[in-house]
Amino acid sequence: MSDLETFRAETRTWLEANCPAEMRQPVRDEEDVYWGGRRAKFKNDAQKAWFDACLAKGYTVPAWPKEYGGAGLAPAEAKVLRQEMSRISARPPLSSFGIWMLGPALLHFGTEEQKKHFLGQIARGEIRWCQGYSEPGSGSDLVSLQTYGEDKGDHWVVNGQKVWTSYADQADWIFCLVRTDKENKYKGITFMLFDTASEGCSTKPIKLISGNSPFCETFMEDVKVPKSYGEGIPAYVGEINRGWDVAKYLLGHEREMISGADGGNTGTVGSAMSRHVAKSGDELDPVLRAELAMFDVDALAYGAMGEKFLDEIKVGKAHPAQPNMMKYAGTELNKRRHELMMSAGGSRSLEWESEETGGGKPSRNWLRTKANSIEGGTSEVMLNVISKRILDLPGA
Repeated sequence: MSDLETFRAETRTWLEANCPAEMRQPVRDEEDVYWGGRRAKFKNDAQKAWFDACLAKGYTVPAWPKEYGGAGLAPAEAKVLRQEMSRISARPPLSSFGIWMLGPALLHFGTEEQKKHFLGQIARGEIRWCQGYSEPGSGSDLVSLQTYGEDKGDHWVVNGQKVWTSYADQADWIFCLVRTDKENKYKGITFMLFDTASEGCSTKPIKLISGNSPFCETFMEDVKVPKSYGEGIPAYVGEINRGWDVAKYLLGHEREMISGADGGNTGTVGSAMSRHVAKSGDELDPVLRAELAMFDVDALAYGAMGEKFLDEIKVGKAHPAQPNMMKYAGTELNKRRHELMMSAGGSRSLEWESEETGGGKPSRNWLRTKANSIEGGTSEVMLNVISKRILDLPGA
């Protein structure tokens, strides 16, 4: 057997022995997802056992180097692990903006001491992070942000407001874009890291049309942010006033996460819906059945495209606008997925509160997907980037 085949066999054996049956079920509610952090609680023993097993193996961040809490897997091995976890429908042991977004930025731009300080805590689920990017007047035009950090020598005093900060009310720390030079639009932004429990930092949840929301407004009133948390551990990533470089790098990872670069958040629905119909005794309209099959084909093709792009990233051959393609395509697929689920569910999908539908989960999830076209960069902006940078079309 080749080394990769041996690794696959060993991984399959390990997963069968360590992933509890409960952790192979679809996520039904927010408590089924373990985010870590200072206030984190495990929903049950199975969730804790799965997290502990993966943590010991380095599988909360399998592709990260071992010295930062990972397993040090090669790209091909990490891909095998994803495939084998997907095969048994294993839930991620730890969900984290620290893993998906901040971690890659720290690995690329952070000091060695900074990596050791923060990455291990992320891998162990000790800090729950949120993202301070968008502002009420700076969404698609993010570089126009106005949150300002006044330099006081060994610290900044930060004032401003962020919006759409997902789970900010539950986060421990925030990675935040702050203007530190008002004279330079692009080279006047610093990528800061600070505790959301800092005096003057507060959050307020935003309620969406779906009836609930992870989004918050975040307010900073004279928040004191030190320039360092210790020798070699700056409270900013990269260089002061060069945070836009970090922000752009992180946005690529955010868009891959939102799109589900491996097809995860746009998973096939035709086969699942067919099993549901067979169980319930209902019948699907032939036209709808054909649309479900077409969606499944497109979702599988999207997953293959995502794997191709990930492989190109690992060998340095990716186009910098590929995350924009993934984000736009993933957005449209996810919206289409929920439209089909609403159509297949009939009148029951319109229900809003009953126990039978999990408190109106189908309709609430369908309404929630409308935000996909805005968050992480609007679809219009994604199409503009694709047309200019990939298709080389002229600007308007």
